[in-house]
Amino acid sequence: MKNESVTSRRRFLKQSTVIVSAAVSLPNLLLAKKADSQLVIGEGEHRYEVQHNWPKLPDKFSWQTTHNVAIDRDGFLYVIHEGRKELSDHPAIFVFDPNGKYVRSFGQQFQGGGHGLEVRQEGKDQFLYVTGYLHLKQFSKLTLTGELVWEKRAPMESGLYPKGEDKIQERRWARDAFLPTNFAFHKDGGFYLVDGYGTYRIHRYDKNANWKSMFGAVGKGDGQFNLSHGIWVDERPGRKPSVVVADRANKRLQWFTLEGKHLKTMDGFILPANIDTRGDVMLVPDLSARITLLDKNDKVIAQLGEDPEWRKQVLKDKLKLRREPEQKGWVSGKFLHPHDACFDADGNIHVAEWVHTGRVTRLRKLS
Repeated sequence: MKNESVTSRRRFLKQSTVIVSAAVSLPNLLLAKKADSQLVIGEGEHRYEVQHNWPKLPDKFSWQTTHNVAIDRDGFLYVIHEGRKELSDHPAIFVFDPNGKYVRSFGQQFQGGGHGLEVRQEGKDQFLYVTGYLHLKQFSKLTLTGELVWEKRAPMESGLYPKGEDKIQERRWARDAFLPTNFAFHKDGGFYLVDGYGTYRIHRYDKNANWKSMFGAVGKGDGQFNLSHGIWVDERPGRKPSVVVADRANKRLQWFTLEGKHLKTMDGFILPANIDTRGDVMLVPDLSARITLLDKNDKVIAQLGEDPEWRKQVLKDKLKLRREPEQKGWVSGKFLHPHDACFDADGNIHVAEWVHTGRVTRLRKLS
């Protein structure tokens, strides 16, 4: 699992849609309904009860496009919405207790661009790290109750961005725009920040949130990215710590040294959006309708919520389905667009989907 310091993670870029029809020949999974109506997916040691819409919002709030999820050390679940810019008084971040009961909400400043979300332990305290893309173009550190510690914008010292990119808040899609997506945390107290919808670079910051360096480039070769959406520090037992990046539109994961030197590329995904780990297992939410689990050797051991025929339907009707409430076309036990997922301390998996009405599912571990 993420070291106690972190428990996690992620919007579907328009140009990504031209490649999502690629099929991937990975193992299918069991989808079954038990006699007691418990919906179960997975096989062997990786069987889960599906609990769609597990956390409940008070009536005064509405689910909006859900992006990322994270778990704190006490088992509380944090969910960030992209939100709607015109609903400026509506919170973008919601907190639920270990039973899925609403606790508090905050983060109105992220409405219309909320994206990445991580919890990090620093000494005795925990903090939220949040990214805002689209018109927001910033990243922030908050307390768990939403108080702002600091806010940062484009690292102009990197030389990547045009004049004013750290000051002008406007929606602009470009390879020289600053549109951050997600964080990963270095053991020295610093962190990595992915400019996933902008330059595709990985920025490294020190423990005081000062920019240090960057790595990566735009492209399809090793060490290059086509929408570097998610990131994680892979510290699974028996492995030398490394940085793993969900290179989404290239349909792969890439591993790097902590200094940014390319180590390994793993193909065979559809649109990998983010990463989490627990013990020997790596969790990869795939925006095109599944969750993949990898073992300590990065072999596929389970794929959850996938069905090739369902995926065809999702691709065919993606905008229609994405904007419909569940009862009008969604299928229980199957995902539409997993944007982020994270483990909790008990091995349950929490999944946030990129759908207009929002959906957060808990996969309760059975085996």
